Amino acid sequence: MKQEHIHFVTGRLAQHALETVVPQLAEQVGFEYSIDVLPITVAALMSPGWIAKHIQVPAAANRVLIPGYCEGDLEPLAARVNLPIDVGPRDLQQLPAYFLRDPMPIDYGDFDLQIIAEINNCPQLSQEYIRSQAAALARDGADLIDVGCDLGQAWPGVGDIVRALRDDGQRVSIDSLNPDEVAAAVRAGAELVLSVNSSNREAAVDWGAEVVAIPDDPKTLAGLDETIDFLAKAGVPLRIDPILEPISFGFAQSLGRYLDVRRRYPDAEIMMGTGNLTELTDVDSAGVNTLLLGFCQELGIRSILTTQVINWAQSSVQECDLARRLMFHAVNHRVLPKHLEPKLLMLRDEQIDETPIAQITQLATEISDNNYRIFTSGGEIHLVSSKLHLHDADPFNIMQQLSNPDEGHPESSNPQRGLNRGSPQKLDPGHAFYLGYEMCKALTALTLGKTYEQDESLNWGLATKPETRHYLKKSRR
Repeated sequence: MKQEHIHFVTGRLAQHALETVVPQLAEQVGFEYSIDVLPITVAALMSPGWIAKHIQVPAAANRVLIPGYCEGDLEPLAARVNLPIDVGPRDLQQLPAYFLRDPMPIDYGDFDLQIIAEINNCPQLSQEYIRSQAAALARDGADLIDVGCDLGQAWPGVGDIVRALRDDGQRVSIDSLNPDEVAAAVRAGAELVLSVNSSNREAAVDWGAEVVAIPDDPKTLAGLDETIDFLAKAGVPLRIDPILEPISFGFAQSLGRYLDVRRRYPDAEIMMGTGNLTELTDVDSAGVNTLLLGFCQELGIRSILTTQVINWAQSSVQECDLARRLMFHAVNHRVLPKHLEPKLLMLRDEQIDETPIAQITQLATEISDNNYRIFTSGGEIHLVSSKLHLHDADPFNIMQQLSNPDEGHPESSNPQRGLNRGSPQKLDPGHAFYLGYEMCKALTALTLGKTYEQDESLNWGLATKPETRHYLKKSRR
């Protein structure tokens, strides 16, 4: 069978790098290729319409791949080449991942676990605030909004809050042990009650809502069987929560109690409250949520209660929404939960893409304009422009060299630090601010093990916020 022939389009500066990467990929993936170096220095400045005027596609080509920065309507180019056109990654160092990473499974994204998101201390909050928080939680993936009540006397406004949330289209649960408070919430439309034990189980018969059965004593599960039996005989729908304990207060044993409850009640619905781990452990919540949802998926626990009170758990609902899809796929397909959900990788990247130092050095000899290019490679930040290549692990040293080329000259102080041939353009405040901002990102990437790409956001997984490009001008040189 004849191999596919891919026609790569690039500019002059990226030619040598592309000619290094593509042959290895062609051998690994199994395709033929051609490389079209168009008459432009920076490939990112090309538009599809401009490419259409200069491209030369060999007759053997089956597909055209243009750089990821090419913006605009592809139709002029498609009409010119009459071939499928793909927009590749923005950085050619990402080409291996583009070609070699397995595609996302077609059925990925299904789940069977319900997220209940609690808004704590609702009696102390305004109705407007509760409604706005509920809307945000629902957008992040919450299936039910849990109205968290305070211990003590019944809250007179609970019915109004539940009714308002129901009017907003939210499904609502109520978190209270006070029978009168619960009764008012249920009459207003709450469909789930957290929680029921021997203290209030008799009242549950009259609520007409599903309840969560909990033990009177979580450490021994005392009272749980009796509450389950009572509710079942009364025809009250229920799910069981053996209670997850914080670390150092019985965490391991509490996991064992979930296993025990599943063994004794193989067909029962079970819920887990994850906040005792995410809120009470000094660690970013994404990993904790993902691990707990893997446990839930394996054990058939089909609902979790989560909170977002402490700052390091502020995205717990989003994390759980991603984690439930990841774990559903992994457990049901018996595959590792790996290389499937990049948005849960927040602190460090899956892999680091760096431009080889040799390519950066060569680039410095070929650039004819005074625009600054910034790279990270070999544990250092590299600043490249016309007749300029500075590199150091400390961005302050680079800025010092750039601002005062005659003081602390790289060639005289340490020839391994850089090569500065000629005087750089004078730094105005705008350039200085821009370079400082970008090198701060570069240093962050080096520190945490992330890929740095100039004028692009660092990848923070689900927390990533896109940036406006500032570096590349729209004019072509």
